[in-house]
Amino acid sequence: MAPPGESGGPSNGGARRKTLTAALRLFLVCMVSGGIQYISALEMSLLSPYSQNLGIPHKYVSMLWIGGPIAGFLVNPIVGYYSDRCTIRIGRRRPFIILECLIICISGMLIGFSADIGRYLGDTKENCSTYTGPRWAATAVYVVGFLLLDCVIHTAQASAANHGPSIGQAIFSVWMAIGSILGYAAVAYGTWHRWFPSLKTSACCDACADLKGAFLTAVVLIVISTVVTMLLADEQSLDNEGVGGAAFAQTCGGLNAFIDLFASLKNMSPAMFRVLALTAFTWLSWFPFLQYNTDWMGREIYHGNPNGVADMADDKYNAGVREGAIGLLLCSASLGATSFLIPKLCRKLTSKVIWSISLFSVFLIMAGMVAVGVVSTKGYSPSLSTSLTVAGPDNLNALALTMFALIGIPQAVLYSVPWAVAAEVVAGEGGGQGVTVGAITIVISLSQLLVGLTAGPIDGAFNKGNAPAFGIGGAVAFICAILVVLALPDTKDGRGLKRLLLSREDWSN
Repeated sequence: MAPPGESGGPSNGGARRKTLTAALRLFLVCMVSGGIQYISALEMSLLSPYSQNLGIPHKYVSMLWIGGPIAGFLVNPIVGYYSDRCTIRIGRRRPFIILECLIICISGMLIGFSADIGRYLGDTKENCSTYTGPRWAATAVYVVGFLLLDCVIHTAQASAANHGPSIGQAIFSVWMAIGSILGYAAVAYGTWHRWFPSLKTSACCDACADLKGAFLTAVVLIVISTVVTMLLADEQSLDNEGVGGAAFAQTCGGLNAFIDLFASLKNMSPAMFRVLALTAFTWLSWFPFLQYNTDWMGREIYHGNPNGVADMADDKYNAGVREGAIGLLLCSASLGATSFLIPKLCRKLTSKVIWSISLFSVFLIMAGMVAVGVVSTKGYSPSLSTSLTVAGPDNLNALALTMFALIGIPQAVLYSVPWAVAAEVVAGEGGGQGVTVGAITIVISLSQLLVGLTAGPIDGAFNKGNAPAFGIGGAVAFICAILVVLALPDTKDGRGLKRLLLSREDWSN
């Protein structure tokens, strides 16, 4: 009620307008995360298949995914160190975000135009519709772009992350969800070679043109979102006195924090060590799916052959990749819906029970994917291809999509509960939350590095497509599910998820 003689309406209306303006500004400030996640979705769904289109053997594809763990292990702390000391007038994080997004754009162009650049550098002049061999110059350009992208994209996500109030974290996550949905949709429904026929060249046929169009769109989105974020974000620059004085002492230059992190691993409690070990094995069970999801759909379900030739088998493989992108879209939707339920479930059943249930789910889904793949390929003969269409040759594509959607449920647990359990254990011991997040990042990076170096050669040794890697991932998930129940300490409730947000802010800052 306004005081007599005063009308509270205008002032209230002005306050509401200011609140809405501030909310809109905060929403747009986080926009860069959507652009980064868009190209991350393209990387997840397209690059393993396209690697084989260029002639990289399936058994070596997993080795391309080593840029991410290198970034998580080494690059992120180094960037954090120099970011904390940066005295450029435009701010501490701005220069790094701009540089990272510029490198992402360059890597995206290298990937998209790798076939055309390779032709210019000496690859075959034969038309891509008839050529069956590898294209090594294009492969070299592509590998450089892939490694740059996989390395820098993780660092860019960390640099662009909101380290302020939880509302900023929520908006950042919303933009990441938007980016994922648009990215997977661009792969699933984007017939870029039909919309823009000029994307096709004698070195770049339909699948290549679709990839080129998707990555060109990603570059445009990265540029737009980066410009919007840079113009609207408020960031206080650090002067030279701040670097030499209390501010630098507080940050310890990031380098000391990196050293302290490894020192803390030496003095870690048995409970925390078990949490880290189980986190590492949990991610170990997941990486085969994360690396080979769309390739599995193209090979095992659609019986495609990623040989780069515009024949029936190649059409089926590319159709399977697009169908796999739809599956990843469903996976993202179920992940987002489940995320809202996790805190309540952790309070009711405890975090370790939810963690264990999620791992049993991964085991069942991985076993199902192996079984469906075997059933799909058993007795299949390429001579029947004339009677088959690219729309699900064994009518198992609906079942495969269902498994993609279901795996998003335990994936929501993967992205939150291990971190929350670690935060609760450390809080009970009076330890530092930021160091804990750093330690988890390192063990996840080591797990990804191990899978990247071994998954492909194992598949190649058995010559069974993706089944060996998926089978090993499922077996690891089953063993880990039992160990989680036996080895993890009891946690009180789901409040570790709240500590998780705070701990990530501490580590990032």
